[in-house]
Amino acid sequence: MGASTRSGIPRGALAADIAVKAATVVLLAWAVLSPDLPQFQGKAFTGRAVAYPVALLALPVLWWLLARRRLPFPIWPDILIGLPFLVDVVGNALNLYDTVDRWDDLNHLVNWGLHTAAIGLLLRYGGWGFWTRVVLAFAWAVTTAVLWEFAEFVTFVPNSPEAATAYRDTLGDLALGMVGGLAAAVLTARLDRLPSGATRDAAH
Repeated sequence: MGASTRSGIPRGALAADIAVKAATVVLLAWAVLSPDLPQFQGKAFTGRAVAYPVALLALPVLWWLLARRRLPFPIWPDILIGLPFLVDVVGNALNLYDTVDRWDDLNHLVNWGLHTAAIGLLLRYGGWGFWTRVVLAFAWAVTTAVLWEFAEFVTFVPNSPEAATAYRDTLGDLALGMVGGLAAAVLTARLDRLPSGATRDAAH
């Protein structure tokens, strides 16, 4: 898997994780500093600029506070959690949401699969069986899909041209997020469990 850092994290994975976070922050800054560009108008990027960095730091902070003495840093879940945010800002920066048919639908399917896979990998450290991990990961997918739709509606749907079709779009987004999340939940639950007291070297 290539060279690793002193903490046992593969250097390539660490570089990818940092790159995902850095690219997301840079694109968020561009969007906030360029509100007149058409691809950023009406997309609530001020809210994204606050929420996305918090979400990107959530897993590292929680690991540092709660688990760093007994578990290796979960680098692959961290990458999988970060990728959907990068995909979203890249899609907006390139105006793909408005120019590519079904881009939004594909995002809900794939992105919910990615971050649900991250949760599924983290659940491997618990003592749960296959179906419990499937249910817990799928519950994450459903909950976050609903919360995302709430946030979308509050931040920009009421005053946008999408208001007339918001109901149908919301139902479709929820369904796609649930499908992607369920697929990721089942796939990651098929992986072997990891001991909750794993040392830093045990996961690499």
